[in-house]
Amino acid sequence: MRVLIVIPAYNEEEVISQVIVDVRQQLKTADILVVDDGSTDQTGEEAFKAGAAVVRHVINRGLGGAIGTGIEYSRGKDYTAVATIDADGQHDANDLLKVLQPIFEGRADVVIGSRLLQDVFQVPIDRRLLIRLSNLLTFILFGFKSTDTLSGFRAFSRKALEKIELKTETMEVSNELFGEISRHQLRYLEVPIRVRYTPYSRTKGQTNLNALNVGIKLLLRLAR
Repeated sequence: MRVLIVIPAYNEEEVISQVIVDVRQQLKTADILVVDDGSTDQTGEEAFKAGAAVVRHVINRGLGGAIGTGIEYSRGKDYTAVATIDADGQHDANDLLKVLQPIFEGRADVVIGSRLLQDVFQVPIDRRLLIRLSNLLTFILFGFKSTDTLSGFRAFSRKALEKIELKTETMEVSNELFGEISRHQLRYLEVPIRVRYTPYSRTKGQTNLNALNVGIKLLLRLAR
């Protein structure tokens, strides 16, 4: 069984090496791909030195663009499953097998690691509110229920990789993904994961102020 771990990264030179080391300790035979999304620091160089394959965007395209590149990369290879994990150290690599297991067992095509299934108090209150607003938006737009639509900890089967077509390039990709799950009637599961919020990781990813902009972009996309 061939597994690829995709790590979208933008200006993560401080932590990317440790994230790769943590992933390698859990899945020694998996391939690791860092999508360097136009970083202005040494993210790509640090990732390569840590043993990952690196694909670099010339410009910063955004989370959706980075995930799309990872999916396209996997389609050109014979991977059984692909997982995505954040580059800022927020995710615990010990949960990788938990997220991938339903794919290995043929029980799901898409698995989301949810921060709100177990200990919700591990998530700061403002982020909990943001997640729940995103969940509501995803339900309104796509009719899909999830406890954590903004989770970057995901796993995909080969079937899902071949069917999912992402058109958004920035943060709204997290919501768009659920539209693709629904459109292709992919089997979906959630598993609880642990997260580690640090002052560093709090500066990364979806911001509270950006949430409104994401919602507007999604509405405009659906109106086309």
